[in-house]
Amino acid sequence: MNKRDSPTVDLLYEQQHLSYKSSPANDDMNRRRGSLKTLLERPSPFSSETGSLPMGIFEPSNSASKLADAKVLVVGAGGLGCELLKDLAMSGIVHVHVIDLDTIDVTNLNRQFLFRQKDVGRPKAVVAAEFIQARCPWMCVTAHHGKIQEKTKDFYRQFNCVISGLDNIGARRWLNAMIVGLVEFDEDGDPDYESIIPIIDGGTEGFNGQARVILPRLTSCYECSLDAFPPQRNFQLCTIAETPRLPEHCIAYAFIMEWPKVFPEKKLDADSPDDMKWVFDKAVERADKYGINGVTYMLTMGVVKNIIPAVASTNAIIAAACVNEVVKLLTFCSQSLNTYMMYMGSAGVYSHTFVFEKKENCPVSTSSARNMELSNKTTLNELIQNLRDSDLMLKGPSLSSSVKTLYMQKPPALEKVLRPNLDKLLVSLIGEEGDSITITDPVFPGDTSLTLNITFT
Repeated sequence: MNKRDSPTVDLLYEQQHLSYKSSPANDDMNRRRGSLKTLLERPSPFSSETGSLPMGIFEPSNSASKLADAKVLVVGAGGLGCELLKDLAMSGIVHVHVIDLDTIDVTNLNRQFLFRQKDVGRPKAVVAAEFIQARCPWMCVTAHHGKIQEKTKDFYRQFNCVISGLDNIGARRWLNAMIVGLVEFDEDGDPDYESIIPIIDGGTEGFNGQARVILPRLTSCYECSLDAFPPQRNFQLCTIAETPRLPEHCIAYAFIMEWPKVFPEKKLDADSPDDMKWVFDKAVERADKYGINGVTYMLTMGVVKNIIPAVASTNAIIAAACVNEVVKLLTFCSQSLNTYMMYMGSAGVYSHTFVFEKKENCPVSTSSARNMELSNKTTLNELIQNLRDSDLMLKGPSLSSSVKTLYMQKPPALEKVLRPNLDKLLVSLIGEEGDSITITDPVFPGDTSLTLNITFT
């Protein structure tokens, strides 16, 4: 989208009022309720500096202009992302970028309200930006269709705040590590507040949701809370192969066992309608064979992507909470959330806030090395498996000692050369005295690494 000059604050809120259908009743309502500008121009006894997580001093004279001048990144343009973009537009935050890898599927249309039937197959970020831009002419929305991992540090460094509406743990870990890594330090080793970009992380799961404020290097980050997430649901192969009892078993059989047999050279693309249709059809065939009901296309997508169907009202509530925190962080008009809010709507309307403590040995938020004591019988492969199964939850770690490279996942030629090291005893590779091992992994940006101080028993 083409960038335009920022409108004046008065013009911005005038345009917002004009976006409503004019009538005597609506005009009277607007006069009585005022706008967000009304709140931002009045002193408040509950400003940011009075809270438990102070971010700045509230200055009513220029707070509204801070919203008009700020630049915010929305990561994800799905169910939560659509709500976030709408709320940002209605809050006077003019300059917004949105990034998403996905394209629009017909199953998105029941809750992702920025999309229409004619948009199926088009990039979500592009369509969402076009819709907001057309409906809210005061906005300047820039769309990015692609992976967040393809963007550089300079891209993320331009924003005043980042809102995450992602639906998978891996991408959220990467984004968290990238933003935390942008923090600079002064001569005393303290974080430079000007380089801190707040992250507002939102997530929904059925009727439940959460919103949290992450101030890189100051509060706990996403990685600090990683071990609090329940393990992902998996099915025993013997069950799905021999004694399926649930529709999920039939779907798992189709994409875990049937797909590799029929397409041995092709990886299943969970975002491809053709691939998902094939899995759905095979799951229906197996369900019919065993007399199992309940296999649907939506359930097939949920099992393959390991997602829970979204509820529109939950998305709306969590998005409102996230944007509310953005407004407070940009203007200091009210006390910021410290640091985690849970919403539970399955049996009523209940929310709970608490401070998620910073993890002392977090590989992202702290710079300290981890100490690990291993048996002298431990092989390099066993160490790698330990790193995957531990609270670090690494995906494909590459390791180097202080004197040589032990194992690299990529490029393939180098991986092949170093593969024999996997079966060697670690003590034979780094010596009986132990050593410091530097570890990189795809869940972190390229220059983020973890240091392990290895000793043997």
